[in-house]
Amino acid sequence: MHGGNAVFVGLQAIRFRATRSAHNGTDLYSLPSEGAGGTWPSFLSGMWNWAPMSQANCYHCGLPVPVDVELSVVIDAKPQPMCCIGCQAVAQAIVDNGLADYYRNRDALPDSQREALPSILDGLKLYDHVDFQQSFVRKLGESEREASLIIEGITCAACIWLNEQHVAKLPGVIGVEINFATRRARVRWDETRIKFSDILAAIAAIGYRAHPYDVAKHEELARKERRSALWRVFVAGFGMMQVMMYAVPVYVAGVGDMAPDIESLLRWASMLLTIPVVLYSAAPFFRGAWRDLRLRRVGMDVPVALGVGAAFTASVWATLTASGEVYFDSVTMFVFFLLGGRFLEMTARQRAVSVTEALARLMPALAARVVGYPQDRSLEQIMAVELRPGDVVLVKPGETIPADGHVIEGVSCANEALLSGESAPVAKQPGSVVTGGAVNVESPLFIKVEQVGEATRLSAIIRLMERAAMEKPRIVEMADRIAGRFILALLLVAAAVAIAWYFIDPAKALWITVSVLVVTCPCALSLATPVALTVASGAMARAGLLVTRSHAVETLARATHFVFDKTGTLTTGQMKLLEILPLGPLDRGACLALAAAIEQTSEHPIGVALRAVAAELVLPVLAEVSNEPGCGMEALHRGYPARIGRPDYVSALFGQLLPESALSFVASGDTVIALGDDTGWLALFRFGDEIRPQAGAMIAKLRADGRQVSLLSGDAAPVVFKVAKALGIEEVEAGVSPQGKHDYVSRLQAGGAIVAMVGDGVNDAPVLAQAQVSIAMGGGSQLARTQADLILLSENLDHLCQGFFVARRSLRIIRQNLAWSFVYNFIALPLAMVGFVTPWMAGIGMSGSSLLVVLNSLRLQQRGEL
Repeated sequence: MHGGNAVFVGLQAIRFRATRSAHNGTDLYSLPSEGAGGTWPSFLSGMWNWAPMSQANCYHCGLPVPVDVELSVVIDAKPQPMCCIGCQAVAQAIVDNGLADYYRNRDALPDSQREALPSILDGLKLYDHVDFQQSFVRKLGESEREASLIIEGITCAACIWLNEQHVAKLPGVIGVEINFATRRARVRWDETRIKFSDILAAIAAIGYRAHPYDVAKHEELARKERRSALWRVFVAGFGMMQVMMYAVPVYVAGVGDMAPDIESLLRWASMLLTIPVVLYSAAPFFRGAWRDLRLRRVGMDVPVALGVGAAFTASVWATLTASGEVYFDSVTMFVFFLLGGRFLEMTARQRAVSVTEALARLMPALAARVVGYPQDRSLEQIMAVELRPGDVVLVKPGETIPADGHVIEGVSCANEALLSGESAPVAKQPGSVVTGGAVNVESPLFIKVEQVGEATRLSAIIRLMERAAMEKPRIVEMADRIAGRFILALLLVAAAVAIAWYFIDPAKALWITVSVLVVTCPCALSLATPVALTVASGAMARAGLLVTRSHAVETLARATHFVFDKTGTLTTGQMKLLEILPLGPLDRGACLALAAAIEQTSEHPIGVALRAVAAELVLPVLAEVSNEPGCGMEALHRGYPARIGRPDYVSALFGQLLPESALSFVASGDTVIALGDDTGWLALFRFGDEIRPQAGAMIAKLRADGRQVSLLSGDAAPVVFKVAKALGIEEVEAGVSPQGKHDYVSRLQAGGAIVAMVGDGVNDAPVLAQAQVSIAMGGGSQLARTQADLILLSENLDHLCQGFFVARRSLRIIRQNLAWSFVYNFIALPLAMVGFVTPWMAGIGMSGSSLLVVLNSLRLQQRGEL
């Protein structure tokens, strides 16, 4: 069974399961049968309704199997019982598609099927409408599409695996990745081979529900999580206070001061108050421990669950038998402290990753479209998602720009702080580029829309941040492995302690063992690295340096060599045409028109400058335009080849040296490019480019910190050495091709260097990919940005320097967190083993150590000199 057949069987299975759930009392839905035998409820009532239940449970959904039902599916060469035809069909579809590992790896049963009813499935077809898809589907090619989804019902890693494997097997699906922490999925598909609704239906067929990612929905789920956690803390805190009221009289009463029946009454009252704390508040610990044990691994919740469960069980037994000691006060107290610590950690983590959500909220819901501009300026309020390229919108002061475009009328300033990290408003005038999500500050602006929806710069930023969040850095994986081994060693130590104290003093054995289990649980160790990296990424994003790869923060902090491109990186890249020197039969105007025509599709600053100067000229028609990265461009002009670019590249077309009259022009120290055709030289163009004002200070700080700085450029030597001298850079190579840049970085790496490459433009894409960590300027070409690990959105080199020191500081904080975690455990463990730490003190110690790690990491959010 493959593809559509599996989905069909799954959909039929949902129909059976939905009806069955209705008759088990879990839903009020019923589906009529198309046959002549009456309705499905009347048919199924004989099978399920009021039937006595056997002891066997359905292997797929976990519900009891009715006595008169004999259904099964062979899973791992063994027949497994099924409670209904629906579960049998779903299980068989999973097995037939080669996904039987789902049953071996899952640690929770499928969610309720009430959310996967056929009426809902029918509504999935709405998602196939082009207009409906505009707000959440991005076009990657002629037929390739990408969408971001939220998947509900995911409870464990096995759920992630099942969804990824199941969706990936659908014909037409190109790729799928799911983030367990956020429940978000990124799906790519070929719309000519599969419909988007089929993907959603396939997910529904295996018991989950997917819908397009929506910021409001995501925030609602986060609020639900916080509310649930807060309720658990409240119940634990209330139970703790009440139990302590009953425990204090026992502690302060002397021998014989309290009657046995009164003490027994206080024990029973304490037990009744502790039950909801254990069954409700501590439930996440027990669920997590059970999940870990089913997967044959030891997680953070295992020692906590063992400690809570052992102490509570022993206390209940002591209460029932009226003998021994009770620990209800200790149980409620450390459950409260543990939950309180986790709640604060969760709040801190959500605060740390709030940058992405803040960006997603920037785009306004409504836009004021101008009808008939410029003659008729009547306005109509429309949804921002209905805007199309070419529309004109009016943005009043205080309003948010609804799409990318450029100003066609009005002078104002825009606040782009969240987009670029630049706190000062940016001046805008006719011709200025504006970004959707920025806030207009001063005066009304008329803006022509160029990019909307998923094609906007804001959407691209959000996608890159999500890509970084979906990856797990190597340093985090290492910390997780250490924590796992530590827990295993802890359980062995706790068992040894229990045996030793059983022979030394049996009355103390239980609570000392519980203290050992709880006080040394390595929660702080597991939080030490990921929280610091998350906070660092958020702090860097607010400063205008966007992290797009998970390893970028760690690698940037360890970088020993910084290699810079010149044009558009250390210089502004806003080239200005200073002079034209004709060398052939064409005059200045004709040379300029031909040069601008060849550079018509170029993103290089020189091409932009040529087109700006030639805006009023009539450009000749060319054919077969091609680009030679690092050299120049070539095209057919009137059937003959013409080139523009480096003089050596142009001269290779006709084999002539530059005339002596042009040598002083080339040696001017400015950027010079040549134009020629098959007959010889046509012209030389001289351009000027300003050094970025922050470049000198940034280079000085990097060198003062012990970093090696190099400058690589494809420009002529006089230009490159002029910039290097102004910035104090000693290691310089000029006239370097893209392959030469790649080889230079490779030589540094062969010598043990960790290279950070900072570049801009198509020419830098290969070397950006070669470096251990790469940074692209935010205004660079799209190809360079997709290769880069970090993007300097603000193009302010001060922000790059600040980001580097944030990364350095994050590594220091990670080391502090790890050191604290190890020191705490090595001190707390011996104290707990000898009986100096009670269970409630253990709860405070464990939650306090975890909270200290989080608060220490949050220091990265502090502004100032780093």
